[in-house]
Amino acid sequence: VQLQASGGGLVQPGGSLRLSCAASGITLNYYAIGWFRQAPGKEREGVSCISSSDDSIYYTDSVKGRFTIFRDNAKNTVYLQMNSLKPEDTAVYYCAADPEGVCSTPSGYDYWGQGTLVTVSS
Repeated sequence: VQLQASGGGLVQPGGSLRLSCAASGITLNYYAIGWFRQAPGKEREGVSCISSSDDSIYYTDSVKGRFTIFRDNAKNTVYLQMNSLKPEDTAVYYCAADPEGVCSTPSGYDYWGQGTLVTVSS
């Protein structure tokens, strides 16, 4: 089983990025998928999550209205569309899969991607 997070990069404040979480060995639509981030010197933070049935979607308050999580089941990929990026969004972003299908704390996720760096700077 492998999760591959990609799509990070350097973007100016106000810009956009789309992160991808692609999987091999599992079918992502059976899993809750969470996006987490960790900035230098800070603890890991949950950013967004989508349940396996897509009926529950969560965003941390600081990204509400700016980030959108969604699936493409045909591509076995979950995306995090990030708009109106701010310098405080700078972090390594990780995706993770929870086999229980519900959004949970980090300990509930069995599979983790390797992380992709997002840097928001002018």
